[in-house]
Amino acid sequence: MLGKAGAKDRKLGSLAARRRKRVRLLLGVVAVGVIGVVVAALVLLVPNLGFGTSTASPTTTPAPPPVTPTQQVAPVPADAPTPTPAGVAAALGPALANPALGSFTGVVSDAASGAVLWSQGADTPMVPASTTKVLTAAAALLALPPEHRVATRVVQGSEPGQIVVVGGGDPTLTAQPAGQPGYYPGAPHLDDLVAQVRSAGATVESVVVDAGAYTGTAMARGWMPTDIAAGYIAPIEPMMLDGARRQALEDESPRSATPALDVGTALAAAFGLPPDRVTVGTAPSGAAPLASVESAPLRDRLGQMMSHSDNVLAETVGREIAAEVGTEPSFAGATEAILRTLDQGGFDTTGTSLYDASGLSVDGRIPARLLDEILTAATGDGHPELRPMLDYLPVAGATGTLSDRYGTGVGAGWVRAKTGTLSEASALVGYVTDVDNRVLTFALMSNDRSPDVSRPALDAIASTLRTCGCT
Repeated sequence: MLGKAGAKDRKLGSLAARRRKRVRLLLGVVAVGVIGVVVAALVLLVPNLGFGTSTASPTTTPAPPPVTPTQQVAPVPADAPTPTPAGVAAALGPALANPALGSFTGVVSDAASGAVLWSQGADTPMVPASTTKVLTAAAALLALPPEHRVATRVVQGSEPGQIVVVGGGDPTLTAQPAGQPGYYPGAPHLDDLVAQVRSAGATVESVVVDAGAYTGTAMARGWMPTDIAAGYIAPIEPMMLDGARRQALEDESPRSATPALDVGTALAAAFGLPPDRVTVGTAPSGAAPLASVESAPLRDRLGQMMSHSDNVLAETVGREIAAEVGTEPSFAGATEAILRTLDQGGFDTTGTSLYDASGLSVDGRIPARLLDEILTAATGDGHPELRPMLDYLPVAGATGTLSDRYGTGVGAGWVRAKTGTLSEASALVGYVTDVDNRVLTFALMSNDRSPDVSRPALDAIASTLRTCGCT
């Protein structure tokens, strides 16, 4: 895999030999601006402190008038001119002629009306890479409450002195010391579990790791074992420390091949036990609870997943959807649950085949039409529950996986999009406000080209939409 569909799929990896591949909308004008705040100092004149007396009264300098900041974020006007299909096609013509796009499909729509303004091969299934996470996020927002959390528990074991740590699907638990953040903001701490177990008065002589919350294989079709050490993914188990990163605070750290066992080992160490006192097993039925911690709410984890293209978060969120929908907590169950949820939401998933929830698999296929339909639904009135997705998307030239793209070009600060990168696949799915203050959504997909040539070509198309004014 040359490009990563994971924590930061913008960075090209070292596995180049393998083929990876409406609006009543209070959308702010998203140009990045800085508002200065002036603080006035009040100067007190102190009376003479000598032995003589002074008739002077304390005085103060008059406070300056308050500063009113200039508004930098405003709703787009409802009467902004609507681009025409002919105008959009003419504007995009030069950028679309770039051979660096390779096998290319795409859709551009008017967010306010949902009308398609331009399309090419919109129904053709393409390798989506990490834009798969658009489907995962949409399904999660449709199926689950935004405050949904998952727990990691400790219960009493079947033997004296034995405790069992039970994973519920949270990969964000951290072993960083209490008071210090882990990789994921708002994540629970292992130290909290330890403190609760001690408070319960439990004797700890051995630790059992129960990872039975998930079924099926831990690695998806279309993944490679080398992607673990490369830092793109970890075996998907229902508990991990900092997403199984070996270096807890490093985004692109190599991952552990035994994430659930690592939790048990770290828990045992906190009680002074060696690794050989840790085994894999199952919690006894009706076991007495000793401790429990919960993940950050879903809304926060989805933001982290989308901004940094976190594969591990995507896969565990997929299983949360599966649990809600009633499918098995596996790759097959998660992808079935995602597509079923989207179908029930009125989205046409024809032509879509998923083998994971993250897009790391080289075998997944999604048509550009579906990706654009989800973005237009998020910007419109039909699915207000999808609106948070707009804030999850990286900002061109500023945040997440778009932080080092666009530079100071016309798209910087205006384009917001989910990226997707594999060694022979690049995609960009998002929205932009054009110069006439019309919001346009887009889904752009390139296959059979290296990302180092195709990504700038995709960025050029999105930037053209910003300058369009295609009436």
